[in-house]
Amino acid sequence: MKKKLFLTSFILMWAVITQAQWQPDVRLTIDPAHSWNPSVSVSSTVVHAVWEDEGDGNWEIYYKRSSDEGLNWGADTRLTVNSAESRFPSISISGPVVHVVWTDYRDGNDEIYYKRSINEGISWGDDTRLTNAPSSSYHPSVSVSGSVVHVVWTDERDGNREIYYKRSSDEGTSWEADIRLTNQNAWSQYPSVSVSGSVVHVVWNDDRDGNFEIYYKRSIDEGISWGADTRLTNAPSNSYNPSVSVSGLVVHVVWHDFRNGGSPEIYYKRSIDGGVNWGVDTRLTNNPFDSNNPSVSVSGLAVHVVFSSWRDGNSEIYYKRSIDGGVNWGADIRLTNNFAGSFSSSVSVSGPIVHVVWHDERDGNAEIYYKRDPTGNPIGIINISSEIPNEFSLGQNYPNPFNPVTNIKFDIPKSSMVKITIYDILGSGVSMPVEMRLEPGRYQLKYDASNLSSGTYFYRLYADGEGQKFSKTLKLVLIK
Repeated sequence: MKKKLFLTSFILMWAVITQAQWQPDVRLTIDPAHSWNPSVSVSSTVVHAVWEDEGDGNWEIYYKRSSDEGLNWGADTRLTVNSAESRFPSISISGPVVHVVWTDYRDGNDEIYYKRSINEGISWGDDTRLTNAPSSSYHPSVSVSGSVVHVVWTDERDGNREIYYKRSSDEGTSWEADIRLTNQNAWSQYPSVSVSGSVVHVVWNDDRDGNFEIYYKRSIDEGISWGADTRLTNAPSNSYNPSVSVSGLVVHVVWHDFRNGGSPEIYYKRSIDGGVNWGVDTRLTNNPFDSNNPSVSVSGLAVHVVFSSWRDGNSEIYYKRSIDGGVNWGADIRLTNNFAGSFSSSVSVSGPIVHVVWHDERDGNAEIYYKRDPTGNPIGIINISSEIPNEFSLGQNYPNPFNPVTNIKFDIPKSSMVKITIYDILGSGVSMPVEMRLEPGRYQLKYDASNLSSGTYFYRLYADGEGQKFSKTLKLVLIK
């Protein structure tokens, strides 16, 4: 009876975690001209989207926001006004400050420009020119942590394509000098940046090895100094268009790769120690048609990837996720289903909600579309610190007593198989909210006891890591 109760509890928990509830597509733009290359970022309940739009006779940067987690959307906001092209926007959020970068041709060649809002996108400041070089600077990527804003881009000022970096330490008010991150005779291009605390992670594709491979570089002091280039892929065919996202010490990278023959597939790689060492390449897709241009977003142990795939006869948007930090992956989920092409997807998460934008040609021209899964991001357990603890520990739940949700913090100093089991007063197991391998870190479990009756219960943490075992039990009280 006890085994049956435990098994039922675990299966129900797993079913809740893995169930997808994608809602209908939402058309964000309606105009006779093309709207392309969207980027999405979320802060709390506010969803922010930017894209490039040629409705004004040339390409301009536009912005739109939802203040209720994607249910309703405000009007389009035109961010750029000039007679030249403004393209390839990227967006990142920290609190109420929204940061946008893009490529702009107003100066006679491509330069990187920046704009910010300090009130969650309600109003916007002036354009700021970030680069000033005689050759092209393009395809920027932005990420922010606190008051420090980090921007990377492709730059041709050195006679070939190199990766450059620039930062602001005061939320975009002023900017420091450009820093050249790569220095070799081949092309380095299409960078992506993500930051966790003081550690900045950059990936790009690079053909210094005779074909394009994925490279990585990091700074551990908020972009002041940088380590050596790290080659992440080593295959006979090209690897392109990487995207990076980080949660604590775990760095996640996706890209599309031609190593399997004529059509590109989506590949994944991770580091569990902040970019020092890297695991093996993981092939995420396996079909005879193109899968390309992935985007990745991470929240705790949940890794979310979107990409375009031609397996249905035209380009559609697909989604894939891992709920254990990239160790195992669920099946591909088709997000779009129409007769025309869907391209250039971008993903972001906040709380339990997964947000995706892309451009779509179902309306006769390219328009921006949006889709969300309100339960797609498991929030039961999250990594709450980039620090590696010195020893195992289990904290007292809070609040306690509680009804019906409480928080449990625990520390894992080394890679371990971890179980948290809930017992009733008689010692019978009634729930196992955690049973998975966890990497070193500080974690918080949000435990929902809606299915239990009022009373006194016990929770036990059991961890087995690299020959060291740990077990501790504490009491919790549920009052309904």
